[in-house]
Amino acid sequence: MPHDFPMMLKELQLKVTPKRMAILDFLAGAPTYVSPEEVRQKLQEQFTSIGLPTVYRNLDELAAGGIISKIIHPNRQLYYYFCPNMHHHHHFICLSCRRVEDLQICAVKGFEEEIGGRIKGKVLSHILQVNGLCQGCSARDAGDGEELRRGMSP
Repeated sequence: MPHDFPMMLKELQLKVTPKRMAILDFLAGAPTYVSPEEVRQKLQEQFTSIGLPTVYRNLDELAAGGIISKIIHPNRQLYYYFCPNMHHHHHFICLSCRRVEDLQICAVKGFEEEIGGRIKGKVLSHILQVNGLCQGCSARDAGDGEELRRGMSP
């Protein structure tokens, strides 16, 4: 099913620009999460003078609006992923093959109750990301994945 990116951008009060559309098209077609540098390299085919700051700015705006997901990797780099699931959910991130899977559970409800009840605070947002190895990568990795936990692999 095609995505209505112009409508999504308009709902966020963002201009529908060729670069934003190209970023969204690339991310929607990517089977895994990608780095800003990978986005820039792909967009250079169409926009020869696109710079990394432009890519970062657009990715940040799209992530802030919830159109794309920001992946925080143990190697301290940011990656991005287009997730068509607009309902509240979280992600399982395979640190080996870069696959992203939706998790339909949210364990934060208990935290919200604790914060609201005991602390008398209010949760405005939360981010939960589970990093690991998918079934295929886990089977290939006879070791314990120590290199991945230390952030040695993208």
